[in-house]
Amino acid sequence: MIKFGPSGTCERFKEAGFTATAQAAPWLNELGLDLFEYSFGRGVRVGDETARRIGAAFAKNDIELSVHAPYFINLATLDDQKAANNHEYILSSLKALRAFGGKRCVFHPGAPAGQTRRDAMNVLFRRLDALMDDVLSHGFGDLWLCPETMGKKAQLGDLDEIIEICRRYDMLLPCIDFGHLNARDTGAIKGYDEYKRIVDKLADGLGDFKTVNMHVHFSKIQYTDKGELRHLTFADDVFGPDYEPMLEVFRDLKLEPFVACESAGTQTYDALTLKECYKTLCRSVK
Repeated sequence: MIKFGPSGTCERFKEAGFTATAQAAPWLNELGLDLFEYSFGRGVRVGDETARRIGAAFAKNDIELSVHAPYFINLATLDDQKAANNHEYILSSLKALRAFGGKRCVFHPGAPAGQTRRDAMNVLFRRLDALMDDVLSHGFGDLWLCPETMGKKAQLGDLDEIIEICRRYDMLLPCIDFGHLNARDTGAIKGYDEYKRIVDKLADGLGDFKTVNMHVHFSKIQYTDKGELRHLTFADDVFGPDYEPMLEVFRDLKLEPFVACESAGTQTYDALTLKECYKTLCRSVK
C-alpha cells in the first residue's frame, strides 16, 4: 500500500512544544499520515533502547519507519579508511533500523572526486560488493538498502546509475527523488509524460517489483546550472516539479511506493497535501 509522511519533524511540530521523536507518532497518526523517515544525516546517534522505544511508539500508531544513512557516505571513495568508515555508517544505520522495526535504509551513492564517472562507478561496485558481504554477515539481508537519485550533476546517482546499482543485488531498492532528478536536469520534469518516462525506464531496467515498491523522496527544489541548490516548500511556483502528475502516474500504474516528503520545514503538511491529493485522484476514477 502506498504510504506518505515526512522526512524528519517539521517546524509546526517544534512550535507545538514537542521535542522527542516518539511524540511524532501519535501526532502523525492523528493527521492521517503513515510514514516517517528518520535521518541520520550527521551520524547515527541513537542507542538500541531509545530506538526500540521510538519504534514501539510508531508501531502502536501504524506508522512505517524508514531511515536515511549519514549524508556524507561516498562508496566511490579511493581512500580505504573512508571506505571502511562508510561500511560502519551503513551497518550502524541498519542496526538502528532493525531496532526501529523498519525495513528501508536510504543512502547516497557518492561522487567521482576527480575520477571519470565510469571509473567511479567501478570503484563503487567494488566497495558495494565488500559492503554487501558485511551486511549479510551481520544478518541484515532481510532489510532494503535504497540508493538515492541525487540532485547535483557532479554526484553519482542519475537515473541510469541508480538502475545499474540496484541491478546488482536483490536487496537494493531504488530511492527515486523526483525533485533531485528535476534539479540535476534543470527543470526537465514538466508533467505527466516526464514522470511516466522515468517510471517506465525504471521498470525496463529493474522489473515490476522494484518499480511498484520503490522508495520515493519528493520536494520542490531550487537549482542552478549545476543542479540542486536548496529544498523549498510547496508554496514555490517557480522551480517545481509539480506533484499532481507524479501522483497521477502512481495511480494509473498502480504503484505502491513509500513517499517521504523533504520540504524545507513544512514537510509534514506537504506530505499530507500529497496524500490528500492522491486520495482525490483515486476517487475521481471510480
